[in-house]
Amino acid sequence: MIPSAAFAEDMSKIMIVEDEADIAEMISMHLTREGHENITVGNGLQVVPAAIEQQPDIIILDLMLPGIDGLNVFKRLRADTRTASIPVIILTAKSQVTDKIAGLESGADDYLTKPFSPRELFLRISAILRRTKKVVLISEMRRGPFSLDRRNLKLFLHGQPLDLTTTEFKLLTTLMENDDAVHTRADLLREVWGYNGDVATRTLDTHVKRLREKLGEEGKCIITVRGTGFQFKIDGEAAPVETSAP
Repeated sequence: MIPSAAFAEDMSKIMIVEDEADIAEMISMHLTREGHENITVGNGLQVVPAAIEQQPDIIILDLMLPGIDGLNVFKRLRADTRTASIPVIILTAKSQVTDKIAGLESGADDYLTKPFSPRELFLRISAILRRTKKVVLISEMRRGPFSLDRRNLKLFLHGQPLDLTTTEFKLLTTLMENDDAVHTRADLLREVWGYNGDVATRTLDTHVKRLREKLGEEGKCIITVRGTGFQFKIDGEAAPVETSAP
């Protein structure tokens, strides 16, 4: 059994999307032992309705599913504002490097191939829980038209809520936290995705592109520093304003 200390302090609700009963049962059994609530879904068509109703903290998503395949399920999850920010770990037998890159670049928070170590899966779940729950130290950060509610993982732009995935929110938070600093590609891949060392992937570029698109006219605040990485800058603005959590 994985020690309870491996997880974030709060127990979480985890959705297991897996049509192989033995694998789903094994994952469910270990999660239950650790005190986590879990929901199992075996058909792709059931995932989005169940996610809307249950609002899990993480979804573990197989790609080869009856009804509708996992990649299309993932696209539907991200397209619906009620499920767009739920972290997703893809768990699949598709082990080619190209499959993994495609999964990550589509916006998945992590990708694990079968056969897999339950311990590795649970540690990856733990890492995502820590990443998504550690934003409670300072509840709000404002810069220009941006207001980040880090307690609830919400972004307000010109006072209007904007739907971001958990990874997009983490990326924007990382860029905004250090005033006008240039963030190297390696630093961002480590802080946002947990990668160590040099990783040849377009994941960062894909997420920056999508984030800029969602920010619209304000996407210009994310500046590409050629040969280095990215920078968040609002011309003529003072240091960021942060409001401590009560």
